[in-house]
Amino acid sequence: MQRQGEVDAEGTPIRSRREAPQQRPQEERTGPIQFLRECRAELRKVAWPTRSETANYTVVVVLTIVAITALVAGLDWLFSESILELFDV
Repeated sequence: MQRQGEVDAEGTPIRSRREAPQQRPQEERTGPIQFLRECRAELRKVAWPTRSETANYTVVVVLTIVAITALVAGLDWLFSESILELFDV
């Protein structure tokens, strides 16, 4: 630890002075009109999906939701039947 400069030759800790963090100059806030202009400019840069891509993604999402819902419902039914058989209800 002495090599790293944390202790002296006797093994006592050495205090080192920290430099004060530099403060950034405070920037002016953007007004609401400027904010909306910048948002609009950024939205123009977005690569929007085509109508067919959106339709394909929608079909994939709906089918995935249906499949996962069916899986959870099937597991629920299976476990409930198993518990009912186990306890002879």
